[in-house]
Order: sequence, then C-alpha cells, then structure tokens
Amino acid sequence: MDTEILKKDVVIIGSGPAGLTAAIYSARANLNPLVVDAPANTAKQTTPGGQLMITTEVENYPGFAEGIQGPELMEEFRKQALRFGTEFLETWITEVDLSERPFKLYTLIIASGASAKWLGIPGEAKVPDGFGGNGVSACATCDGPLPAFRNKVLVVVGGGDTAMEEATFLTRYAAKVYVVHRRDKLRASKIMQEKAFHNEKIEFVWNSGVEEILGTPEDGVTGVRLSNLQTGEERTFPCAGVFVAIGHKPNTELFKGQLDMDEVGYLLTSGQSTATNIPGVFACGDVQDSVYRQAITAAGTGCMSAIDAERFLDHLPVAMPSGDEVTVDGEHITPDHQAIITADGHMISNKS
Repeated sequence: MDTEILKKDVVIIGSGPAGLTAAIYSARANLNPLVVDAPANTAKQTTPGGQLMITTEVENYPGFAEGIQGPELMEEFRKQALRFGTEFLETWITEVDLSERPFKLYTLIIASGASAKWLGIPGEAKVPDGFGGNGVSACATCDGPLPAFRNKVLVVVGGGDTAMEEATFLTRYAAKVYVVHRRDKLRASKIMQEKAFHNEKIEFVWNSGVEEILGTPEDGVTGVRLSNLQTGEERTFPCAGVFVAIGHKPNTELFKGQLDMDEVGYLLTSGQSTATNIPGVFACGDVQDSVYRQAITAAGTGCMSAIDAERFLDHLPVAMPSGDEVTVDGEHITPDHQAIITADGHMISNKS
C-alpha cells in the first residue's frame, strides 16, 4: 500500500476554536496550513470542531448578540479558514516523533484540546445515542444559562473543585442543585467546600453513584438512577439536567516523553508565548489551559500560536546557491554548519 507524504510548513492538530483560529491566521499569512481533524466517534464523544460540537446555544462568544448554536459557530470558523486556503485532513494521529531536527514539518501547532472525563454510563452519550447536548453537559459555564436549565432541578456529579465550581455557578440559574458524590466527604479545597456548603441552593447526596441517565428524546433528561454505594439500594431521582464534573483530561498522550507537561498532562508553554520546550512546536487552547477553558480564550491562544509559528518560520535560514544559509537577520551559516557569520562580519562557532 502506497503512503502519501504531505509536505507542509504548518500543521495544526485539532479543529476547535484554537485550531481553527490558528488556521485562519496562518492561512492569511500565506503559510498554507493543514488542519488535522479528529474523526467523529460517539463512544469518545469526539467530532471535527471540538467540544462546541456537543454544546447547544453559545451566548458568551462576542459578535453574536442573540447567541449561536455551538456547531453553527464552528462551521463559521471552518468556512473562514477554508476561505483563506486552509486544507483539512480527517484522521487519527497515532504517533508523533519530535526527536529529530530539523523537523520534516517545520512547525507544529497543537490544538487538540482537552476532553471532559465521563462516567461511562447509559444515557450519557451524545444525541441520538444518549442525552449529551439534550440535558447532559460537562460545562456549566457553557450551558448553565440556557433556558432548558433555568429554574430547574439539576444534578452535578463529582466532589472536587470542578464540581463545586460548577454547582455554585449553576445556582445562579437553577431552582436547586444536588451534588452527587461517591464518598461521604469532598475532595475539593476548603474554600470551595465552604462556598458550596453555605449556598442555600446546593444540597449533597453522599455515598452515591449515578448508574444511568434517564429521559426521552422529546423532553431530554428527566432523572437519574442513583445507587447507594453502602447499601446497594437504587432509586430514581428526578432532575432536568446532569452536569458531569469529574475533571478534564488534556489530549496529550501523543506527546508524553517529548513535550514538557504538568502532572495532569497539560502542555507547558513559555512565558507569554505559546512555545513548548521544542522549537517549532506550539500549543494553544485547552491543551495548555487548565484554568479558563472557554472558546474565546482558546481562540485567543490560537491566534498567538499562529503568530508565533509565522515568526519562527520567518527566522529559519534560507539555502543560497553558494551553499550558505542566510537568516532574515542577515546571518550566514556556512555550508558545513560549523560557523555563523553575523551581519556585521563576526564569526561565531555553531558547534554544540
């Protein structure tokens, strides 16, 4: 079987707000980027366009006074990237080798995002296989203000800071928020616990697990099936929405052992740039943001990474007929790569 080799100066892994913004900026700079999409996969809840593809109405993205559906917003992103010449390839990337320099691909922009951790229970999958996008969410900030959840009884699953943040935020809109936790005490920080405990709209369901999310296609979520983990007793608990808040996992498995990351797996970038520890590799969006995780912040860092990549490429040496390589700053690299001659004539050793 023949293998097609694609030669690109800029490759972007991920097609959410960060990846497509990076594509727009890179394409407008005539860098002809290639965006690699993750194929649609119901079990993994992945689809080209990122997490906004399983979000309904987006009301907090600037420029849309009346709000816009998540999939529609990402389609606008994609059309804008296509307009300037971005190419798309839908495939799973199974391996990345960043060990050799120079790269076969000069720059790599990683915008593969982060995935919400899910419970893996019936009713949780994306519509039509479950109620994902129709009463099930992993982002209270994104979906909590929607009319479907206003003045309703909601369930938040989890016991860490993420769950407390989600529950507290949802009390702005919900009639009541029940936090379901598998233990009899929380893992959240003390300050987040106190905030939740003192909120009159929040109640706790201890030592319990959500076994199934119940509902109908017409009404969405109508309840959950809870199991008491001490007694084994099961019961149906009515609610209009379920927010799974057991954390997020950055999609960085491909880069372990190659790129610097924190203990959770978020990629580490340098200072105010999107540069990783390997020159020519840049990270943007949720893959390097464990704090904000919003479409607008992802798009912002996507812009940054494209500009960083453009500047990186501009400073790469260009081969001359003489065999020398010349940088944009006027430096000459000798054909044997043993010395650099600066613009003012000084010779500097290029040996490691």
